[in-house]
Amino acid sequence: MTGLAPRREPVVHRASELIGRTPLLELTRTGTGTRLLLKLEQFNPTGSAKVRMAREMVLHAERTGLLGPGGHIVEPTSGNTGTGLALIALERGYTFTAVVDGHAARDKLRAMRALGARLVFVDGADGGPSTVARRAKAAEIAAATGAYWPDQHNNPGNGAGYRGLAEELRADLGTDIDCLIGAVGTGGSLCGTVEELRRHGSRVRTVGVEPTGSIIFGGPGRPYWQTGAGSPAGFQVGSNVDYRHIDEGCKVADVDAFATARVVACRTGLLIGGTAGAAIYVALRRLLRLRPGSTAVVLVCDAGEKYLDSVYDDDWLLERGLLDHLAHQRIKRLLTAYDDSVQLAAVRYVVDGPHDNAGTRGRPGRAADLERTGT
Repeated sequence: MTGLAPRREPVVHRASELIGRTPLLELTRTGTGTRLLLKLEQFNPTGSAKVRMAREMVLHAERTGLLGPGGHIVEPTSGNTGTGLALIALERGYTFTAVVDGHAARDKLRAMRALGARLVFVDGADGGPSTVARRAKAAEIAAATGAYWPDQHNNPGNGAGYRGLAEELRADLGTDIDCLIGAVGTGGSLCGTVEELRRHGSRVRTVGVEPTGSIIFGGPGRPYWQTGAGSPAGFQVGSNVDYRHIDEGCKVADVDAFATARVVACRTGLLIGGTAGAAIYVALRRLLRLRPGSTAVVLVCDAGEKYLDSVYDDDWLLERGLLDHLAHQRIKRLLTAYDDSVQLAAVRYVVDGPHDNAGTRGRPGRAADLERTGT
């Protein structure tokens, strides 16, 4: 054994060293060769993409002198950012206070407590998130205690935290991304990723998705149950929602977002969050609009295990009028139609021989019919 170089063991010393390098899963493809890939950010520590930006915001504060040894961090959160900050705080010796409301998934609240965070509650707002009230309370705590408030909606470290995600997409795919779809809350994940992709020459088109009732892309505000995305009425949208990097904005109702998440779980065996369901819903309905052979990527920002008592619980959905079996069937039929289009394309190849994608594009068949009719 002498003379051999020492073997590098794949052992890390902190959970934060496991951030990134998340996998891509092909959810479906069409007979025209267009594929839909899911960037599975639930494989990060804390089960969310937001741990990426939580780490970067804290490191940025340390570099700029805003956060010193033994410091105190306070942040209003619906859960995923808070869990990420709780992890980074415990690793780096800070105390962390999360300002939350009853709109957050209960398992997110439990996770923050388990990681040593102190939770401060504000009153909910008619079933919707209390974003404005949470921010006011965080500002009050910061002023009274001298705590550092990262302010994820306006902190430049938010978008910067997703540069690594963009690099992973560039490294893992042998082609440019034609369409990138993601839920928009603070805006950091979608805008930060696409800014870095475009810096390297990508011509990606982006679609931002928010809950129906959110005001990021205009329209009246009203309550919604998707957590971690959107902004309620009365909230001033932060600077990390950079509209230069969002080519199109879409709204998705809770019913369709949750139905899509549940259908994806049954198809893949992976539980995803409700806002990821909304993004996939948009992607599925426009897949055939993309040119043949395109690559579409959805940012799946968090894991569905946090929503077992909400998105994946029939009683919870029924109490809120959100369990719609027809919505489930529409998504299932659309996925089946895409599967059928791939089989049909294979049969045509065998019978007719190779032909260009333009010929296939003119005969999209059942999937296009379903997409046009919304069934």
